[in-house]
Amino acid sequence: MHSFDNECYLQAQTQAILTRIEMFSGKLYLEFGGKICHDLHAARVLPGYDPNVKIKLLQRMKDLLEIIYCIHAGDIEKGRMRGDFGLTYDTATLKTFDDLEDFGFRVSAVIVNRYHGEKSAERFIAFLRSRGLQVYTQPEIQGYPADVEKIVSPEGYGRNPFVETSKPLVIVTGAGPGSGKMSTCLSQVYHHHLKGQKAGFAKFETFPIWNLPLNHPVNIAYEAATADLQDRNMVDPFHLAQYGVTAINYNRDLENFSIMKEIISRITDPNSPLSSYNSPTDMGVNMAKTGIINEEGVSEAARQEIIRRYFRYAWEFKQGVEKKETVAILEKLMQQVGVKVTDRSTVPAAREAAERAKELGKGNRGVFCGSALELPDGKIIVGMNTPLMHAESAVILHAVKELARIPNEIDLLPESLIKNIAILKKDILGSKSESLNVEEVLIALSISAAQSPVSEVCLRKLELLAGCEFHTTHVIGKGDENGLRRLKLHVTSDALPTSRGFYY
Repeated sequence: MHSFDNECYLQAQTQAILTRIEMFSGKLYLEFGGKICHDLHAARVLPGYDPNVKIKLLQRMKDLLEIIYCIHAGDIEKGRMRGDFGLTYDTATLKTFDDLEDFGFRVSAVIVNRYHGEKSAERFIAFLRSRGLQVYTQPEIQGYPADVEKIVSPEGYGRNPFVETSKPLVIVTGAGPGSGKMSTCLSQVYHHHLKGQKAGFAKFETFPIWNLPLNHPVNIAYEAATADLQDRNMVDPFHLAQYGVTAINYNRDLENFSIMKEIISRITDPNSPLSSYNSPTDMGVNMAKTGIINEEGVSEAARQEIIRRYFRYAWEFKQGVEKKETVAILEKLMQQVGVKVTDRSTVPAAREAAERAKELGKGNRGVFCGSALELPDGKIIVGMNTPLMHAESAVILHAVKELARIPNEIDLLPESLIKNIAILKKDILGSKSESLNVEEVLIALSISAAQSPVSEVCLRKLELLAGCEFHTTHVIGKGDENGLRRLKLHVTSDALPTSRGFYY
């Protein structure tokens, strides 16, 4: 059941942005937080939310806008990852450019922020320029954001290039948090001020939703999503003092607002509408609450998202890429909303399947894995690993059989096909195990479908798995991870080791 009305939201959000453009006499830099397209977090937390509703929002104002895209040079250098697609920020940026072009938008300019000659960033810049994109670099301003004197000077914003724009609405988006979007907006306003031109800025961020309660599960799910940054939701004290209205914002904006006001006072005229921003909440144009039509639906979805985030951070901690403190934050957030990991229905089912595999003498090389998938109707399907197939692969086949109403005893993959793939993997390619991962099973199913009407029916059912919940007990290998991601499943894992070794 949908809990979010996209059309209602689009109408309110479009009007809010158009009103803000008018407020600034036709030149607005809009800091576009979150993901400009494929916003999968919002889609999980707000059931019914179109992951590309922001694109639809922009399409309603297409003739009024252009896009500036920001990325932090350090994120390129470190190979920072975007978790939902498993891509590094630079690669995810290229994907976003392609996606935007598919939707009819082209990025006007790219700004590489906090750039100091990083080699990876240099290569990235050269590639973008070779493809005809305007690319600018901005150095890090020492003392930012506290040293206002330096920031608002020729040695601060004055060192940044002025990006020429022609449309009344300039969307300033980026690869992720810390990309320099806000700094870019203010730098542009600074240069307009020097030229005697009027310009303003505003913030567009879906989360936290300012007019939902502080402890609402949807807002706590935002804290879970940004626990690695240690973002915290707080009551906006500036908004409360000015208007007597409780509004929710996050700590970084609240901590920096007094400095922000000081910067604004130095880069605008006293009568500028920017001076009317009395709180961080005033800067925002978020109308997400208008789309919520089922309070309990979004609350439960948010609680489930918090559990999913716990599993992700716990796995990243085991990999050595996340801090133990982040996992502890998630444990506290789960307590705050009153959930345990076993409140995710696929978790106990997968764990029981692993135990069952051990009892039945299945498994592979002494490791017993279980996987569970929740179908759209709520039915739980489980799978176990065997020498021929990973648990993740088995549950996918069981699930499409269930959807196609095919008896479980009917095999979808001919024995000869499985045998030949096993020979290829072990005898020719030298793999330690012939057990088929999800990617391999999907390819095998498509081959089988050419000869078997039953397999073809099941192949067509794969698309119904999109958005389903999935849990597995052991570390997910690349072949499984890629296949599950392409099926658009919501995947979590206990991340138990799949062998006694370190590599195999």
